[in-house]
Amino acid sequence: MSNNHGLEPNSNYSFDLDINRTKTASLKYDGRQNMFGKAEVIPLWVADMDFAVPPAVTRALSKRAAHPVYGYTLYPESLYESLINWLRQHHGWREVQREWIVMCPGVVPSLHAAALAFSEPGESIIVQPPVYFPFFSAVTDTGRNLVQNPLYSDSGRYAIDFDHLEQCAAGARMLMLCSPHNPVGRVWSKSELERILYIAKKYNLVVFSDEIHADLIYAESEHHILATLAEDPTNIITAVAPSKTFNIPGLNLSALIVPDKNRRISITRAFEFLHVSASNPFSIVAFEAAYREGASWLTDLLAYLQGTRDLVEKYLATHLPKIQVTKPEGTYLLWLDCRKFGMSDAQLKHFFVHEAGVGMSPGTLFGEGGKGFMRMNIGTQRHIITIALENIRRASL
Repeated sequence: MSNNHGLEPNSNYSFDLDINRTKTASLKYDGRQNMFGKAEVIPLWVADMDFAVPPAVTRALSKRAAHPVYGYTLYPESLYESLINWLRQHHGWREVQREWIVMCPGVVPSLHAAALAFSEPGESIIVQPPVYFPFFSAVTDTGRNLVQNPLYSDSGRYAIDFDHLEQCAAGARMLMLCSPHNPVGRVWSKSELERILYIAKKYNLVVFSDEIHADLIYAESEHHILATLAEDPTNIITAVAPSKTFNIPGLNLSALIVPDKNRRISITRAFEFLHVSASNPFSIVAFEAAYREGASWLTDLLAYLQGTRDLVEKYLATHLPKIQVTKPEGTYLLWLDCRKFGMSDAQLKHFFVHEAGVGMSPGTLFGEGGKGFMRMNIGTQRHIITIALENIRRASL
């Protein structure tokens, strides 16, 4: 089911509006000194956006804040309804039942909980690098065996080595799938996902499918939720959230869709073991408001991000041909191949930070296949991206 909300803006949200995020305890801005060794860099690293959230979210938070008691909070039925309706309307997933949903405090804790719930110490879990780095720690920190099925670049577009994946699956318990993929921006095709399902069924793999970027899909691509393609979704755990879509990751509320009752019991026990809770009066109202009233804002956001993505691609081709961009099919993250600079990773980081004044995420954070790469977050005002590109060009002269 396509999440393409169209390219023509149908509202008047201003994504060009500058918002000063310094001195707001923002990791992205106020964490620059710790991350880069200097505060005067354009921050294009940690994956949140510099855009104002949908107005409905701000209204909902303001209304809740007006009530002067912020006590322990239940999940209202309307919260579950908002998610079920969103998945049905925007992803064609009509089968989701209320009881399938497990609310949780973000995808990263969910990765750890899933490793604890669905595998035993020493059992193998497959990840597909270069990938979001908590995928690795979720395996190693829980005492599981990390098995890597590296992606490979096929004419600038990343692909899965399925023969190798099947070899890995023969001795594994789980696959942690990133779909759409962070950082390489792939939106896996229906046929690719069906092949994953075939291998998972053949080897009885539990698949944790991180689909947190599922709403951020560009016009030429189509996202399919893995579980919707399965004849039997018993072994599929789907992670979804409004956090990336609507720029509310600091509120730490996501959901797992777990069709199998026994698996729901297992993951709930894992969260209880970890002593983590997502129940928060503000995250709950923001979650619900975003899914109920954020669609038109998202339409405009996607059009804006696509324009920025295309601007970066054109600029690099014209002015910085040493940097090859893997054109993302989804997410607001660009995977930049900087190997033609001929620098070590330490030299690359120094070049971008101290010579160009641009702070990005080093590719080495994402594991095998990340050497010589940088991840650029384009979720900011377009003129800031233009300044960053100009800085890089001048520094490279």
